[in-house]
Amino acid sequence: MSALFRLFKLIAPLTGIMLAAICLGVLGQLTVIALPVIAITGLLTDHGNFINYLWPILICGFLRGPLHYGEHYCNHLIAFKLLALLRQKVFSALRRLSPAILENKSKGDLIALVTSDIEMLELFYAHTISPVAIATLVSIMVAGVLTWMSPWLGLWALLGYLLIGYLIPLVSHHIMDARGLQVRNQLGQLSSYVLDSLYGLGELLQFKGMPKRLQSLTDQTKALNHTQRQISLGTGLQNAAIYLIVFGFSLGTLLIAYALHLSPVNIIIATVIVLSSFGPVIALSSLTAGLSQTIGAAQRLVNLLDEEPIVQDVEQGQQPSYDQAQLTNVTFTYPDTVNPVIQNLNLTIPKGQIMGIHAPSGTGKSTILKLLARFYDPDTGQITINKTSLIEINSNYLRQMESYVAQETWLFQDTIANNLKLGHPKASDQEIQLAAQQAGIANYIESLPQQYQTKLSELADSISEGQKQRLGIARAFLHEGELLLLDEITANLDVLNEAIILKSLQKIAKEKTVVIVSHRLSTLSIADQIYELAI
Repeated sequence: MSALFRLFKLIAPLTGIMLAAICLGVLGQLTVIALPVIAITGLLTDHGNFINYLWPILICGFLRGPLHYGEHYCNHLIAFKLLALLRQKVFSALRRLSPAILENKSKGDLIALVTSDIEMLELFYAHTISPVAIATLVSIMVAGVLTWMSPWLGLWALLGYLLIGYLIPLVSHHIMDARGLQVRNQLGQLSSYVLDSLYGLGELLQFKGMPKRLQSLTDQTKALNHTQRQISLGTGLQNAAIYLIVFGFSLGTLLIAYALHLSPVNIIIATVIVLSSFGPVIALSSLTAGLSQTIGAAQRLVNLLDEEPIVQDVEQGQQPSYDQAQLTNVTFTYPDTVNPVIQNLNLTIPKGQIMGIHAPSGTGKSTILKLLARFYDPDTGQITINKTSLIEINSNYLRQMESYVAQETWLFQDTIANNLKLGHPKASDQEIQLAAQQAGIANYIESLPQQYQTKLSELADSISEGQKQRLGIARAFLHEGELLLLDEITANLDVLNEAIILKSLQKIAKEKTVVIVSHRLSTLSIADQIYELAI
């Protein structure tokens, strides 16, 4: 519940709208209670002149619609404003935690958190906060009216409201809270599994892995359905208990009023008041089943917002020009692992040269680039640029200084030009074309009908991994960084395109420093020096 309390505090700037929703809701519920009370009073007390009570009934009936609409409008206005704010907070958290979080967490789970988990909070903001206040205020008002008729009736009604509106939700929360978090986690895992399966669909079909994958998908779905059925069963039992209590307390009101020797009219009116006043507390109690999942979603969201980044951004750091980078006695172990990937590494990368790093796959070559880009900080040792430690350099300045091309290139569903301009938004058309030529991708782009204005979504699967990689390289060439970090950039290229890119790198190295990581010596043939990483 502490997670929900933290999210509740976000309402502070919208307090006025929330108070309006509560007032409209209270008035709306009072019209619902007043309708049968006025009708019964008219029938029992003013024989033959029921028309005198018709106007109050019509007014209450007419007002119920606008009041109900106004309440829901205010509640949903608050909800959608706060959901937008929470999405901003989540993306800010992802930005703060990136890029390490994208390597350490399931992307499918993150997608579920950003989409369905945040949507679950609509129940809390739009259908929980004001109903609690409305149920409380209406219950107090009705109990006050019944107390005026008889203190025993007021106490009896108040007991029923507390039982349905407080005790049942409290018991239900303790029973179903863990189930709600379990459902959200299972949904996140299932989303990740489905996303992973879609990405690997070709391999599954080729290597006949589909039956096993489908069976695992079925097992996860059954486990999720089992948990959801348990929640549904609890909800059904809760609803049955609620309506039994409503019937029991309505009957009890009739018997108590009769025992108190109230007039027949007051006996019926008291019973009708109690029977028609349980609506707000029933709605409140019925929220518990959905709220269990909402609490789970809130907890997952708060966990992400509270997560500490592996690397802290430096906002007021130094901004040294690039002369050389140096790794001194660097040892690094990935989070949640035991064995170091790199031990006691010493490496100097002088300005204006091409440094090649060679080793078999899986020996930590890519890790060196991630450390230089400060995805992570080393366990021991130091990484410096011009004798200034990376942890003292302004993070935005460091990103501007470096251009990093990973093994997998991500391209956005935008035009080719906008994808290339990501690192240099003000680049001219000539600069874009030059970068594409240097990356050996210009001929392909210019063969397209819309050339650089072609949207990548229109190319779908017709663009190869090699072409994606060359677009990523062109993007790095266009970036104005002084240090170019390239991770297996020719892995998906043919000999001709590899030669074009390597030739371009030789020209670029006159102005920039280049670090190439590869397990292929042919790629490192242009390097001024090659560092053999110890296995």
